Amino acid sequence: MRRVIVTFALLFFASSASTGGVTMSIPDDFPRYGVPGHEKEMESLRALYWLHYPGSGPKATLWDGWLSAPGLWPAVQTDNYAEYMRVEWSRELSNRIIDKDGYVSVHQHASIAHPYGWPFPFWNAGVGGYGWHFSFEGTVGHPWRQSNLNTTDGWKVAGASDEGIHEQGWELKLTAPSASVTTPQQPIDAYNAPFIQMRWKASGLGKAQPYLEWTTKDKPRFGPDRRFYFDAVESASIVYTVIPVYKHSEWKDQITQIRVNFGNTAPGAAVTVQAFFTQYDTRHDITSQLYVQGCDTYFRWTRDLGFLRRNVNRMRTALRYVMSEHQALKRQYVFNTWFGHDGRSGLKVGPDGKKEILYGHGIGDNYWDLLPFGWKDAYASMLYYDALRRMASIERDIREHPEWDIPIGTLAFEPDMLLRHAADVKAAGNKLFWNPMTGRFVPNIDQDGRIHDYGFTFLNLEAVYYDFASLEHAKRILSWISGKRTLRGDTAQGSDIYHWRFAPRATTKRNIDYYYWGWSGPETIPFGAQVQDGGAVLGFAYHDLMARLKVLGPDDAWARLQETIKWFDEVQAAGGYRAYYNGSREGALQGSGTAGGLGLDQEFFESVLVPQVMIDGFLGFRAFSDGFALNPRLPSAWPELTIDRIHLHNLTLRVRATGKTIEVFAEGGSDDPCIVRLPEGKWKATLLDKSGAGVGKSLVQRSDGTFRLEWSVAPGVRFKRGE
Repeated sequence: MRRVIVTFALLFFASSASTGGVTMSIPDDFPRYGVPGHEKEMESLRALYWLHYPGSGPKATLWDGWLSAPGLWPAVQTDNYAEYMRVEWSRELSNRIIDKDGYVSVHQHASIAHPYGWPFPFWNAGVGGYGWHFSFEGTVGHPWRQSNLNTTDGWKVAGASDEGIHEQGWELKLTAPSASVTTPQQPIDAYNAPFIQMRWKASGLGKAQPYLEWTTKDKPRFGPDRRFYFDAVESASIVYTVIPVYKHSEWKDQITQIRVNFGNTAPGAAVTVQAFFTQYDTRHDITSQLYVQGCDTYFRWTRDLGFLRRNVNRMRTALRYVMSEHQALKRQYVFNTWFGHDGRSGLKVGPDGKKEILYGHGIGDNYWDLLPFGWKDAYASMLYYDALRRMASIERDIREHPEWDIPIGTLAFEPDMLLRHAADVKAAGNKLFWNPMTGRFVPNIDQDGRIHDYGFTFLNLEAVYYDFASLEHAKRILSWISGKRTLRGDTAQGSDIYHWRFAPRATTKRNIDYYYWGWSGPETIPFGAQVQDGGAVLGFAYHDLMARLKVLGPDDAWARLQETIKWFDEVQAAGGYRAYYNGSREGALQGSGTAGGLGLDQEFFESVLVPQVMIDGFLGFRAFSDGFALNPRLPSAWPELTIDRIHLHNLTLRVRATGKTIEVFAEGGSDDPCIVRLPEGKWKATLLDKSGAGVGKSLVQRSDGTFRLEWSVAPGVRFKRGE
């Protein structure tokens, strides 16, 4: 009988987002979008933003790049939202766990998987691993841990007295030097157990040097050639110790038994073992990049020099980790060789149709947690490219502002080196990960040299958004996703790519064989009923809109946004997401433990991204440490666009753009001049008073094309493009 392991995809419990009900009263000081003749659509978009804005504070590291800007730019004084967002983003980014190697923790909810990785798979979700949980006090509940407690039956104790299992775990009193406990004999597949995790506390270990030893079928006796040391603890609370045994050359094939030697030099120590188990490598290869994105966004919007001073070396360390651990500096792409991240599927279907479960293979590397992305990883490489460019800008800012007193030191990068390397990464990625047969990017190349092309729209649209795709490739991608170019063999073609209306399907080709092993029955779920197989996520309509704006122009992007707004109006009229998709129409929502095809609310915090197209795209507003850039791209149906309540540094801005003019008004004070970057060309700048009247002064465009504003001179300025 085929074993089926049940898991849920994209289960995020960092906190709860909106449930998608009818929008509560919007504060008067929440930003507005002003487009004459399209007031209704703008109010709907504002309602969509407010529905998700309160949940746009920091979550797990995966959302650092997505939520930071929409959470930080609105100047909402009601309920102290603006200050709350700044405080929370500063605190969370400053406290992201970065291990001694430089890996940035996922910071997802707790489980019995890698504490710095994704919450699944864990040891009992496969074969070849084993574990004991003597207590669950203070640990996560079902289903993210075992549902029963283990006994110490079969364990051997040497140099210690067994004090029994108590509330916090198995208690031991060490009565002799080098005390140890030995597990029962049980086979372990080293590939399915690259880590050992011990959850424990101790007092009195002093300068102990604990270590693991193991036996194998061929070497049935413990010996120093199969030994791995780890840190002792001195703690009154449980510590999670993760031991990377995969780094040892003798941790291979089948392990038969493990011994824990506490390495104590004298008797008297007290040890409590809460749990001891093998562990898959559930780390992600994109967290460093996303952490850099989040820190960069926070600094640009706030100009918080103290934050940058505290975190710049952490950013550098995180980026260097990708360069070394994943060989990105040498290879010019992210190369993930972690156990289980070889890019191969955990499912194999033979010629006779019989399915084989390949345990340990296909572990996820990112948000799309059922899909293998490892080995030569396109998605991680794309984010690496973006992080390189962001870090280069930060490094250049630091060098141009010695008065900031931001350390350079040995960890710092040369900005030009980062930019050259980024260009090489882009060139390599457009060659390596581009499928010329389908005209789109593939997520990776696996260890067997195979590609797996299921029409990953999110990957391709983000590639355009991040400028990772060449212009030629960007045009090919948009011709496919917009439906102008159809691909033989794809399940969804043409208009069906937008079957769910609010955003394109996540994938356009039916996938029943490329998943991590735990998602072992994908053929039992129809195409479109799973987010990662023909379903859709609302938040990623943002990358679609931004890509359309870049390649197809503002009229095309506006037409697509109108379709999303129409859908949202219907949803609101029905009473919200859950009421709209209540079984009376096609589509099932995923959220908080229930697998489905549509990601809108609950853990889908990124839904807040959609309205960002107004400020990022149509207005072309970009925050800098010394000011901002504007590059309005208005649809032909819009006579103008105004966005107010923009919280930049210590200012609150209102920006109005027409076809030929841009007006900016500022509230608040700043002792620093503000540099404004406009599209290439000659501009005339006239200072304005609060009413919009000229004050008789003009600003001269500087040699680099920018303008230098001092808000103490005048609260407003009008830029007019020269003839």
